[in-house]
Amino acid sequence: MKDMKGLDTEPGVDARVMSPSTSLADPGPRLRDNGRRVLTYADLHTIGGPLDPRPPSREIVLRLTGNMQRFVWGFNGKKFSEQEKVYFKYGERLRVTLINDTMMNHPIHLHGMFSEVESEEGVFQVRKHTVNVQPSKQISFLVTADAPGQWAFHCHLLYHMEAGMFRTVVVA
Repeated sequence: MKDMKGLDTEPGVDARVMSPSTSLADPGPRLRDNGRRVLTYADLHTIGGPLDPRPPSREIVLRLTGNMQRFVWGFNGKKFSEQEKVYFKYGERLRVTLINDTMMNHPIHLHGMFSEVESEEGVFQVRKHTVNVQPSKQISFLVTADAPGQWAFHCHLLYHMEAGMFRTVVVA
């Protein structure tokens, strides 16, 4: 189903963020303006730069979605059992953009490859294995598909993964 703006409206989605923030300096709800210094992604910098200096050849955008009443979690409004695999061409450099449409943090983990988080300006920031996406936020990272095979791509909160926030990435 599509809504008036052409976005998918699935039973697994109870919210949609129209203008997600891309700030890496925001520590998030309950941590901002609490009188303490909180480390954020904007404070982190990997020495030596990206592993692969090539620009991305394509972008994949995935929305982190959920329905709190039904306790269904997923990507793009669909739980794992309804998802198609995500395909990366072996050797390609691509940008993955995650938009969190939920009211919860989602630490997203891609097995087998590093995620190179970009700043709001699209500049390499930090290399991570798990990228936390705060509520109503958007984060982009570059990845080089240098590990052939099938890889898990999921939320690191076990109950979110079990409830559907899991995809299979195929590098071929």
